[in-house]
Amino acid sequence: MKTTARILLVEDDYNLGFVIQDLLRLEGYKIHLAKDGKEGLQQFNKEDYDLCLFDVMLPHKDGFSLAEDVRKVNQTVPIVFLTAKGMTEDKVRGFELGADDYITKPFVNEEFILRIKAILKRSGVTSNSKENKNLYTIGKYQFDASNFQLTGPLEPRKLTRKEADLLKLLCENKDRVIERELIANLVWGDDSYFVGRSMDVFITKLRKYLNGDSTVAITNVHGVGFRLEIASR
Repeated sequence: MKTTARILLVEDDYNLGFVIQDLLRLEGYKIHLAKDGKEGLQQFNKEDYDLCLFDVMLPHKDGFSLAEDVRKVNQTVPIVFLTAKGMTEDKVRGFELGADDYITKPFVNEEFILRIKAILKRSGVTSNSKENKNLYTIGKYQFDASNFQLTGPLEPRKLTRKEADLLKLLCENKDRVIERELIANLVWGDDSYFVGRSMDVFITKLRKYLNGDSTVAITNVHGVGFRLEIASR
């Protein structure tokens, strides 16, 4: 049984963005529209998406850079580039980044929808695959990312949105180092000095919340980033 696919659309052209959004909603898909690359990256970390549609020419962070950052934390989500360009080198770069398709604007609506359906079909979006997507086991802890709820040896704790977004990112990339700059852009949408200091505070909070299990650690890789580690018992 197929479930309703969630699609992240990042398009800075206001009118075209709403046209595409309406097209996809008519097909029953759930769409989130972001207006620039930084907003798109931050939104990607907040929800679980079955498909990403990225315009190539975007403010703040172009579509290629956005795709590169997405691939650092998710190697499987389908990515489709939208562009007014038809240059071969752009298409080559897009596919080298792991794009699943490349659609040149303007496009025929019927063909556009068929290509989106084909990609979702190939990726196998099923209801069962979505059920436990936001539930994580962290040693003795259970983390419900959808409800910002952390339960375990200590008292249950309701996390803030940013605490939950940060912990979810670490869980999805367990045993992998996530760069500080990437964390900042995914969770805060900015990688300024002050965001970096705020990140350190949030990491300290998460360590405190998880200190009821000695096998769980959020390791600081100096000068690079952070890694969630869970030792074998």
